[in-house]
Amino acid sequence: MKIQLAHKFEDIISIENLLEAWKEFVRGKRNKRDVQKFQLNLMSNILDLHSDLANHTYRHGQYQAFGINDPKPRKIHKAPVRDRLLHHAIHRRLYPFFDRVFSADSYSCRLNKGTHKAINRFRSFAYQVNKNNTRTCWVLKCDIRKFFENIDHKILMKILADYILNQNILWLLGQVITSFSSRPGVGLPLGNLTSQLFVNIYMNEFDRFVRHRLKVNHYIRYTDDFIVLSHDKTWLEWILSQINEFLEYRLRLTLHPDKIFIETLNSGVDFLGWVNFPDHRVLRTTTKRRMFTNLARNNRSQVTDSYLGLLGHGNANRLKQKIELDPKY
Repeated sequence: MKIQLAHKFEDIISIENLLEAWKEFVRGKRNKRDVQKFQLNLMSNILDLHSDLANHTYRHGQYQAFGINDPKPRKIHKAPVRDRLLHHAIHRRLYPFFDRVFSADSYSCRLNKGTHKAINRFRSFAYQVNKNNTRTCWVLKCDIRKFFENIDHKILMKILADYILNQNILWLLGQVITSFSSRPGVGLPLGNLTSQLFVNIYMNEFDRFVRHRLKVNHYIRYTDDFIVLSHDKTWLEWILSQINEFLEYRLRLTLHPDKIFIETLNSGVDFLGWVNFPDHRVLRTTTKRRMFTNLARNNRSQVTDSYLGLLGHGNANRLKQKIELDPKY
């Protein structure tokens, strides 16, 4: 039996938790008009939200959709302030519990994780598999097709129910999950803080399958991208078929057919913005191009320092010198 969430429904919807969630939510957003409007009657709005939650009369609001390019075109769905506050209140109570459940090698949207630690873990695994460049290291790299759009609500709720016995909490999570769909009963919105947590809970089932059923030791996942390293190409081809089957029949997800690769580390493995080789890594060409475009548009010192920090994680001395010496940047 899986471990159970100890929190009660009241722990999530309490005035205290809602106020603490507001402090987290409002950081960097105080100049937003919708946030300012909500804050004008903050206590009244929080009390009303608490009352609706306690009485089970709460209903999630409508989303506002807009597009971004980060780096590819994406559609973001923005919930009203009242609902985003609730998302933070839910996240505050659920994230610490589920973070203890997650695989150590799941790196997206988690404290003390992130892309830099993921690529460092990749380098560590590569050294283990190729035994310091004494044998070939093969890498299986996959991407899940339209990930957020294809999260099945019923499957997600069933997974949540394995960890959460409290029916009131499940009711609340159901209100958030079913507030959006890309098609009936399917999809989570890009933009919700809760979506980041829900997809990690959803994919933790896959992480457990890979680790415990397939007995994979060298595995890393970042949201919908994942890799497996091995000296045995035939074995990677076999686990690919097992992965396909599990994703399709257990999670109703499919791999992107154009983003499945089995390649040697010596040939260069593109992962999380870097092309990785046995003894070094270089910035992906598209990432490099996007970086210089952004620097040309915005030459503030914070932006420049951010990119210089990024370049410090790979072999990019020439790029760093170009940014530091070129007055355009």
